Amino acid sequence: MTRTPLRPLARILQARSNGENPDAIERENLRIRHEQMRDKARVRAEGRLLVMGAMFFCAFVVIGARMGLLSATEPSEPRARATGASIIASRADITDRRGRLLATNMETHSLYAHPQQMIEPLRAAKELKAIFPDLDEERMVKDFTDEKRKFLWVRKKISPEQMQAVHEIGEPGLLFGPREMRLYPNGAIASHILGGASFGREGVDSAEVVGTAGIEKYFDEELRDPAREGAPLELSIDLTIQAATERVLDSGMRLMNAKGAASVLMDVHTGEILAMASLPDFDPNDRPRPPTSGSPSDSPLFNRAVQGVYELGSAFKILAASQAMELGIVTPETIIDTRPPFRVGGHAIGEFEGHNYGQISVEEVIMNSSNRGTGKIALAIGTERQKDFLRRLGFFDPVPLEMVEAPGGKPLIPQRWTDLSTVTISYGHGLSATPLHLAAAYAAIANGGHLVKPTLLKHKGISYGDTVLSEEVSANARHMLRRVVKEGTASFGDVPGYHVGGKTGTADKPREKGGGYYKDKTITTFASMFPAEAPKYVLIVTLDEPVETSGPKPRRTAGWTSVPVAAEMIGRIAPLLGLRPDYDMGEVTNVTLARQ
Repeated sequence: MTRTPLRPLARILQARSNGENPDAIERENLRIRHEQMRDKARVRAEGRLLVMGAMFFCAFVVIGARMGLLSATEPSEPRARATGASIIASRADITDRRGRLLATNMETHSLYAHPQQMIEPLRAAKELKAIFPDLDEERMVKDFTDEKRKFLWVRKKISPEQMQAVHEIGEPGLLFGPREMRLYPNGAIASHILGGASFGREGVDSAEVVGTAGIEKYFDEELRDPAREGAPLELSIDLTIQAATERVLDSGMRLMNAKGAASVLMDVHTGEILAMASLPDFDPNDRPRPPTSGSPSDSPLFNRAVQGVYELGSAFKILAASQAMELGIVTPETIIDTRPPFRVGGHAIGEFEGHNYGQISVEEVIMNSSNRGTGKIALAIGTERQKDFLRRLGFFDPVPLEMVEAPGGKPLIPQRWTDLSTVTISYGHGLSATPLHLAAAYAAIANGGHLVKPTLLKHKGISYGDTVLSEEVSANARHMLRRVVKEGTASFGDVPGYHVGGKTGTADKPREKGGGYYKDKTITTFASMFPAEAPKYVLIVTLDEPVETSGPKPRRTAGWTSVPVAAEMIGRIAPLLGLRPDYDMGEVTNVTLARQ
């Protein structure tokens, strides 16, 4: 600011020359300066008032919004949250390929006691026994009356009805803690795939939900990762098809008087498993405890499709025939002499029920399921080439499936792979594998000779691995499998409208102790693909100790047990898969075409 002198010399001299009073000039300049200072102070004060007004306005808006929010929320008692601060309770949902829930979370409560705060511990114990019959009343009385006891879990999770009943006891020493629990809304459906979950680290106000088996345990870290931001884990399973598969398999197991059953439905181009069942099963909402004695396979927790290692019988024969055709050793028309005797390593190789098929083609060897014919083809292939082919198909290692149980399904192969082993393995004896191994091998035959990796995760598009068979060999093998259903041992597997190809497999069950095999216990398998001309899906059905009793004597072969179950299953699930039936309507005559 430029200051104006109060007594400017020029004006003073001029005023004196004019006879005016010079002091009037000073007073006028002083008045002007004061007015300028007053105006500046007013502007500064007005600016400060404006800023202060804006700040007060913002503060009132924030306070008003907060008051409105508080008024709209449910009232609740303040609770200390420090005990659960480090526990991650949130867990992502699991859905099927169409987004339908397979596993989710549900808010519930736990029930705990502070014995030192209890007024009537004896009455509280009696009332709790009435609400929870499985609790030990005497034990509760002892704990509630223990002067040194400060904290006691009563139940880790309770229902809203049980919570209300405990409220009505009116005991101040009984308290509730909020928590999340894992809920499986479909009950036992896909139980072996999902596995189950339980509580890990626990606090009064929260509990950590961790996977205990199956998909839940395999993807435990991913499901608990906050970075998912609530995105569900999408599986390849189709809930509708899984439910239909389990229902048919359960009915078939009961009808065939089987001890257990397993099935696998796989997309031959992607390796996606659309349905996988193992019976007996369980409800993951109330997962049973693992067995402490007896055979693991007797437990409903045992997954026969993934962990069950069995000799799969004659279902292996198409693998030997396919490899021989790929090597150029045989063609479908090559004649094989299946007449006895046929001895390898001092052991006679026989046929089922002593059949003698004579001199037949390779195609007829598969159609009639000839042990001698398949064995001679295997000897022509040779031990090392057979081992290499089976290794490439995955029969030497567990299937790399996204389940913690999968490593337990390691195939059993002979320590000494002799010529006799080569022959017996060619028709499914001497090498034990899981139904899932067989599904992956048949998928390679079905899709033109490409390996696929079985998966429980949803994929998009074709997912081929290495090529093990040519398209021509694959087509010949599919034609053979179709003839097995139309004319051979799997005639009960023909489903009207759907062209099914497949191979039966019946293997005597080995004894648990002492070696050898049971004479009256079998593992039966039907490995199928449909539609046979251009397969999209492979279905494996395995029954443990089945017995078909409709005839005059018990029948335990796959053609009488596993095949009818698989046929019923295909008839149910093929429409659900979007496959339109193909009926041969015959020649249409006496029809007049009308044109518009």
